Order: sequence, then structure tokens, then C-alpha cells
Amino acid sequence: MKKFNPKLIIIDIDGTLVDSVPDLAYCIDELMKSMNRTPWGEVKVRDWVGNGVLKLVERSLTGKLEASVNKQDFDKAYSIFLELYSINTSVRSCLYDGVKEGLDYLKRQGYLLGCVTNKDEQFTLPILKDLDIFNYFGLVVSGDTLVKKKPDPLPLLHSAEFFNIPPQNCLMLGDSISDVIASRVAGFEIICMSYGYNHGKDIQDANPDLVIDSMIELKDYL
Repeated sequence: MKKFNPKLIIIDIDGTLVDSVPDLAYCIDELMKSMNRTPWGEVKVRDWVGNGVLKLVERSLTGKLEASVNKQDFDKAYSIFLELYSINTSVRSCLYDGVKEGLDYLKRQGYLLGCVTNKDEQFTLPILKDLDIFNYFGLVVSGDTLVKKKPDPLPLLHSAEFFNIPPQNCLMLGDSISDVIASRVAGFEIICMSYGYNHGKDIQDANPDLVIDSMIELKDYL
């Protein structure tokens, strides 16, 4: 059994700590209705989450993971979505089972904890505070905090520097291939959650160091 011995643990939000799809899907469907389009539904939106709001709105307009978008349509849609999500950030979202217990365990063991997400700060801070997990983290890096976001390694390297911990003593806890790529380039070890958002693909295929089903399992590997 592989054991990890990090000094710093960086944790993602969407698909790792929080199931945020119910709120995101609600906002996307309301956006589609406002533009006289057919709503996509939660199952479809779940495959599009994980690369920030800009990408999510693009995907909702095209129905594809990657496609060019009419700028006029996008600008209109993005504005509507931001307004919707600003009042629906944490109405339907919830912590995954085992998250609070996992965070409590990590805190008791004395690990330094940071949060790195591709979600913009205006949505990141409310969801962490509304779900009562903000105070676990000594640093929160949002999607618009730095000039680059995951899968670029910058947010992870910035976090390591903030805590003055070498990357080889850092661990990322995430759920997507973006988390794996960022961790590999930054020199972090990477554990992924099996239940997260990875565009419908099995996260095992991205070859993280470990995949677990609940944050409670961390005590068996740290």
C-alpha cells in the first residue's frame, strides 16, 4: 500500500469537496430558457464542469467540450449566467459524504491545507463559507487569483511558495485530469476522488498516484 507523507495538502472544490453541479445545472438551464433554447439537464452539465465558468457557458452554447462560440451570443449568455449564479452559488450544492470528517482528520493531524480551484473568487468564497469549510484553509487560490489556472501548475507552485513548502513535500487532492496534469508538472503527488467531474471519463485513466472513494480513506494512506 502506497503511503504519502506531505507537509502541505492542496484541495480542489468542485467534484472534490463540493457537488456543485445542481446549482450550476440550474443556472445553465435557466440561461438556456432565457435565450429560447432547450435546457440541457443536470446529467449533461455534469460532464462539462471543471474548467471554470467561461468554459461551462461556452459548452452550454455549443453542446460540445471544445468549439468556437459566437462572441455576441457568448457575451449575452455569460452576463446572464453570472447574474443567475451569483444568487445560486450554494442553494443546491452540498459537501460530499466524508468531506467534513476528512477535513477534521487532516486538521487534527496538523497538515497545512490550501484550496485551489478554477472557480472565480466571487463564487469560491461564498460556497466555502456557506458550506462552513472556509476556515480549514490557510490559503484559497481561485481561478482568477493568478494569471493562469489549472491545468497550468502556477496555482500549485504559488501555494507551495506561500507556505514555504518544497513541491516534493506537497500533495494535491482533486478529481480531474486538470488536477493530475497540474500536479505532475508542479512536482506534487496527486490523489483523486472517484466521484468527481472528469468530463465523463474514468479518472483512473489519468494515472493519479491514488484514487479513493471518500476523504475518510485518507487516514489509511497518509
